[in-house]
Amino acid sequence: MTTIKGPAIFLAQFIGDTAPFNSLESICKWAAGLGYKGVQLPTNDARFIDLQKAAESKTYADEIKGIVNAAGLEITELSTHLQGQLVAVNPAYDSLFDAFAPEAVRNNPVERQKWAVQQVKYAAQASKNLGLNASVTFSGALLWPMVYPWPQRPAGIVDTGFDELAKRWKPILDVYEDNGIDLCYEIHPGEDLHDGITYEMFLEKVNNHKRANLLYDPSHFVLQCLDYLEYIDIYHERIKMFHVKDAEFNPTGRQGVYGGYQNWVDRAGRFRSLGDGQVDFKGIFSKLTQYDYKGWAVLEWECALKHPEDGAREGATFIKDHIIRVTERAFDDFAASGSDEAFNRKTLGI
Repeated sequence: MTTIKGPAIFLAQFIGDTAPFNSLESICKWAAGLGYKGVQLPTNDARFIDLQKAAESKTYADEIKGIVNAAGLEITELSTHLQGQLVAVNPAYDSLFDAFAPEAVRNNPVERQKWAVQQVKYAAQASKNLGLNASVTFSGALLWPMVYPWPQRPAGIVDTGFDELAKRWKPILDVYEDNGIDLCYEIHPGEDLHDGITYEMFLEKVNNHKRANLLYDPSHFVLQCLDYLEYIDIYHERIKMFHVKDAEFNPTGRQGVYGGYQNWVDRAGRFRSLGDGQVDFKGIFSKLTQYDYKGWAVLEWECALKHPEDGAREGATFIKDHIIRVTERAFDDFAASGSDEAFNRKTLGI
């Protein structure tokens, strides 16, 4: 077994326009000061990393890595959540998702998708240049408007949608294979890959591609009332990344899973800072350790109530306290009788 690496922090929710959150150097010093050992980098803000440049220049990638290392941290993975979302967009969401793309490709779904595909491919090459082994993204969604079967879905439309999703992602996955990087889909509402069944449907369509792996985030499963511990039992061989994020689900006589169009504060299911929600992290860390998860435990902070800086400070200690330092010997070694083949055969009467 392997001791999980961490604590680390996903920087996306903390980047801003004021110090120390407005440059890679200063935000890394801030994270290190809280006790973090790694940072997961979003790739949509050139102030922190120029993704194309990191893909095309090993020298530049080494410079980025050097800034992080100088703060006493490691880069855990790169994130292309926003770019991955744009690989597949149902027309109903075109205008809403345009904000994820640069001005030059907005209001042009074809060019926007080409840009997004290239961005995700760049992340494979940049990850290799940075010496990483995994990267996280979203799958995007063609079918999400039909997640509830009313009106009745046209016959065959789900299969057609997954055929197209696989057609778009298979060449990207091949680039990740060429660069030796696992591409981890965050299983997430709003994506066509939003639970185990949909992931399996996609995996079949991409011929069980070895690089089509998973980021595990239990918070999204609490809000779906999915068994997030059994999920680890089922998919542990594909789990290559881990977001440590808490959540709670408190249904009432008025509101359940769908949330009644309420904002995050007033939803039955909502994200919380670590330790404030309902997730069984002792169970999660135990299962991931049992299955020899070799990656990082990365805080993703999202909470409708608590200040992000408090969540980050508390999160570092929370993760550190949950990481299990694996044992190097069996607990009952003190009672070992010692044996050899002859002794074993004699004991068995053979």
